[in-house]
Amino acid sequence: MDDVLADNGYYSAANVQTCVAHGLTPYVAAGRDTHHLGLAERFAAAAPAPDGTDPVTTMKHRLSTQSGKAVYGLRKNTVEPVFGIIKSVLGYRAFLRRELKAVSAEWTLVGIAWNLKRMFTLSLAVR
Repeated sequence: MDDVLADNGYYSAANVQTCVAHGLTPYVAAGRDTHHLGLAERFAAAAPAPDGTDPVTTMKHRLSTQSGKAVYGLRKNTVEPVFGIIKSVLGYRAFLRRELKAVSAEWTLVGIAWNLKRMFTLSLAVR
């Protein structure tokens, strides 16, 4: 089964149910979690899995476990740095064109710019 990692902007019961219906395991934040938990809360045993087949409840429980937090934490290593660099370094914060075809072309150019920047940076590390 494949995993879907998404922030709470994509959270809805319909999205979670759609993921499950397509054989995907959703890890979608259902709100903001508190940071810097105390030792007792951080290392406490996970609550038992809920009864029933409600995908939203199951996903929320999955996210509360240590393994679920580890999987969801992968977003920090894969997707988020790319968007942060595109926004801050490349200065790209909004699409200038409208309609799907034009926006797709614009995003392709942003992707090319990101890849060229990344290739250049990696080529300097090889020297």
